[in-house]
Amino acid sequence: MKKFLLALVAIVALAAVTVLYITPWPSVWAIRMLFDHGAKTASDALVKHLPDNVTAQRALRYDTADRDALLDIYRPAQLDPARPTIVWIHGGGFVSGRRGDIENYLKILAGKGFAVVNVDYTIAPTATYPTPTRQFAKAIAYLDRNAGKLGINGDAFVFAGDSAGSHVAAQLANIVTAPDYARKVGITAPITPAEMKGALLHCGVFDAAMLDPDAGGFGGWFIRTVIWSYSGKREWRDVPGFETFSVGNYLTPAFPATFISAGNADPLGPQSVKFDRQLRAQGVTVTSLFYPPDHDPPLGHEYQFNLDGEAGQKALAETVKWLETLDRKTM
Repeated sequence: MKKFLLALVAIVALAAVTVLYITPWPSVWAIRMLFDHGAKTASDALVKHLPDNVTAQRALRYDTADRDALLDIYRPAQLDPARPTIVWIHGGGFVSGRRGDIENYLKILAGKGFAVVNVDYTIAPTATYPTPTRQFAKAIAYLDRNAGKLGINGDAFVFAGDSAGSHVAAQLANIVTAPDYARKVGITAPITPAEMKGALLHCGVFDAAMLDPDAGGFGGWFIRTVIWSYSGKREWRDVPGFETFSVGNYLTPAFPATFISAGNADPLGPQSVKFDRQLRAQGVTVTSLFYPPDHDPPLGHEYQFNLDGEAGQKALAETVKWLETLDRKTM
């Protein structure tokens, strides 16, 4: 019995060392289980809000050499061809998520009169930074190249995302508008700045320096897992080129008009507030939706997906209102 207990202790210790120092995979699997459950709950709650005037094209391959390169397109029965095309990339902490998680929300958005594209990508640790942004660029190039055939407006794109997807959307928007940054990241802009009309960013992460992997509790464990997985190294600060993750440090006045929002109880909320400030410092036109610290009920991460709550309804209404201002500018 004593030998068995010693062996068990050794196994547990080895597992702990593996998680802490060798590979992030055990923690990634735990995060995926947690996020998958939350995404399903949020998606199921949106079913009653689904419009009946939206059709879908599913599983279009935007890169024939990439098995993960799939996208869906949702459009209302009556689509004004002058309206901008919203291209949304999902969140999931870079280590989880799939386009099906946000399908219901994007159908609801499409029901407001827009063509909405839902882009999938390869998640970490299988793919490291900046693979998702490179894939997103290929998706945009595909949409631009095939706009007529797909029945979307290829002259007016809005890059959109939630959580980790907000980072990818913001990064590609900066690649399109800041050639020096594009060269640093090593990704070619898929369209011209004139074809990009806006960036729609919900509950995003934009600055690696604001992430503290040494914080205690769940937050520290989560950040350590995600940043290790996405950078490709446990000591992520030593990864060449990863400094370009912090998009706000490379902005120019050419960045497109932006809508940005986060909840008052979102751990990533300060990231959006800082990015908003950085955009405004460049003279970018920004529409923001933030909430006072004492807002009740507290609004957590991805609050906008809860359309049973007043804040989620407001976020959707304000998003549509902002998109309609872009619509008028494209006509």
